[in-house]
Amino acid sequence: MRVDRSCSISRLAGLLLALALPATAAAALEDELGRNEVRVRSTAFPLVAGRTVSELRVPERLERIGYRRVHDRPDEPGEYFWGHEVFWLYRRAHRRAGIDHEPSLIGLRLRRSDGMILGATSDNGHEYALEREGRLWIEPEVLSESLTPDRARRRPVGLDTLPEHVWRTVLAAEDARFFDHAGVDARSLARAALANVRAGRVAQGGSTITQQLIKNRELSPKRSLGRKLSEAARALALEAEYDKREILETYLDHVYLGHVDGLALHGLGTAARAYFSKAARELSLAEAALLAGMIQGPNRLTPLRHVAEARERRNWVLGRMESLGWAEAREVRAAKRERVRLKTTPPEPPPAPHFLAWLSRAIEQELPARIERGRGVVVETTLDPLLQEIAERVVRDRLAGLRRDHRRLRDAGLSAALVALDGRTGEVLAYVGGDPAGDGDGFDHARSARRQPGSTVKPLVLLEAFDDCGSSGPLNPATRVLDGPLTIELPSGAWEPRNHDNHHRGPVSVRRALAESLNVPFARIGRACGWGATARTLRRAGVALPDPPPPSFVLGAVETTPLQLAGAFTVFATPGRVHDPVPLQRVERPGGRRLLVERNPGRRVVRPATAWVVRDLMREAVESGTARVARIEGLDVAAKTGTTHDAWFAGHAGSIVAVAWVGLGDGASLGLTGARAAGPIWRDFIREAVPARSPRRTGRPSGVIERWVDDERGVLVRRGHHDARRELFRRGALPPRDRFWRIDRPTPVLR
Repeated sequence: MRVDRSCSISRLAGLLLALALPATAAAALEDELGRNEVRVRSTAFPLVAGRTVSELRVPERLERIGYRRVHDRPDEPGEYFWGHEVFWLYRRAHRRAGIDHEPSLIGLRLRRSDGMILGATSDNGHEYALEREGRLWIEPEVLSESLTPDRARRRPVGLDTLPEHVWRTVLAAEDARFFDHAGVDARSLARAALANVRAGRVAQGGSTITQQLIKNRELSPKRSLGRKLSEAARALALEAEYDKREILETYLDHVYLGHVDGLALHGLGTAARAYFSKAARELSLAEAALLAGMIQGPNRLTPLRHVAEARERRNWVLGRMESLGWAEAREVRAAKRERVRLKTTPPEPPPAPHFLAWLSRAIEQELPARIERGRGVVVETTLDPLLQEIAERVVRDRLAGLRRDHRRLRDAGLSAALVALDGRTGEVLAYVGGDPAGDGDGFDHARSARRQPGSTVKPLVLLEAFDDCGSSGPLNPATRVLDGPLTIELPSGAWEPRNHDNHHRGPVSVRRALAESLNVPFARIGRACGWGATARTLRRAGVALPDPPPPSFVLGAVETTPLQLAGAFTVFATPGRVHDPVPLQRVERPGGRRLLVERNPGRRVVRPATAWVVRDLMREAVESGTARVARIEGLDVAAKTGTTHDAWFAGHAGSIVAVAWVGLGDGASLGLTGARAAGPIWRDFIREAVPARSPRRTGRPSGVIERWVDDERGVLVRRGHHDARRELFRRGALPPRDRFWRIDRPTPVLR
């Protein structure tokens, strides 16, 4: 290929400039970020011992981020090998938690019988203990390149996979001498300057593809002499550092090509799918020329609205292909005769749009000046993309089933929300704010819809009852409470709480009251412990209550959101502490300088033993009570239902706390119980999600003790006593012991 003298001089200038500029970390051009670019990344996935490779879905997670499976020990970053006793992973260079990590070859030691991860070793023999998280991880996945959900996900293309006529059309339209210059084309600049003088305005640009890439990814689009000089200098430096083909490939992956269905299209692969429903490598000459022609003015030349203009520009590009000798005359004539035929496919939006909107607002509040100026940021979120995919699929499928099974719900504005947190930190792992198949106005039900959660608050009420309970003294699972008619006089009038079936059962244990979700016993518990004290505990847990709260709040007659309730339920995972839900870990400048680090130490709500005992009662609700729908073989599940106008299901399993909600957009009654509508969503998600995360390692707190109790009388008895049952208690909150001298004394009942 001929390179003229001016090109050689330009390359020398570029090389000198590159040496003069500060060194950058070695990375592919695709990974270099411009100062105005945004990257929103998922959390890095920790690799831990105690789970199998299949359970953690390691191969699937790797393939999501572009890794390739090989048949032997990997030789290149981005490859993995799965054997019987070792899983080799060649991690690519990446940045995590403010630190640049070089490529590294890691071998996970596996148990041959089932593939369980036992430990890990590096290529140089260094051993990693994986009992604790944070030693090894899979690098994050890019979730979005915008803080708003209005940019379609890119479909990167490999230049080697594209037919020459596809990428040549772009050069014909934008930079025919791309392979002959060193980043700045003096001929094009002179030609453009002459055309602009003749037109008396800016009618033609002289920027090379390299300069356009710099402008779009690095500098403000404002036209000025200073910008042009800086753009030219950077282009020379870029070409001195990177190969021409890599620059072209990056340009093809980032060039803006209009909007479809309200989503901005960036990259040839994304545009080919959106406009023609095919991969970029399948584009015909006419189709490729149409897209290349749009680059000059993507919205002015869009074939969706301006067919004639798009065709005229396409034919000009085809003419350039012929004049440059890159296409034969007969091919060009045939392509020009083709009608503009579109076959549109809705572009793929970024995942978790409601999560992204929440994240954007959070960053705007923390960094308002930077966001207002349009400066770029790199956001490390807490989201697990695999769990997010599971959550969206489960919600979509279950809502479709409800509409299919209940005709009245088909046009009733049915929607759902699902929030999953790491119960130990409050980090949001999955977040669905509405129907992923299409939720009308896109309202975020997870964070913004305040609805009554019903009986899901009852475990939170027991936190106060078991931890303190004021002058009454702490209650326990064996405490007997009267389930009988109750009238409580209030300033607003008499309140008569009723059970869901309008039946009374006489004295019942607290354990049974929670398992069967009995309202009357919980009203008595709230009155005995004090409405104010119970309300304070719920507020510490994160549930917003009015002041003063109505006594019916102990039955869930207050408004909260699925996100708030999920945060409150982390008290059962820690146990005893609450972590408010957080969507991000840190924010950096594109160059790596830290802007924000999220810290979420949590707060103590009750004793660890108290939370543990209440959680054990929720296990009973799953085993034999109203939450039976959540029974999952092999998993220790604790959950609670809630039924009001809406359906709720909240609980904890493994390291995950999750809340599912189903309701109607206008607040009308759904007419289905929490177990029937929200329970299957919760169960289906937890069944897949818990094995795919690190196992829960919290042991029973030292303050929890095991005793035997007679359920009918609520007293401690010897092991082996008839009708005796094993029960867990908090030390210092035990029922009375059975004594022969108390044989005729009635067992106390809370009335």
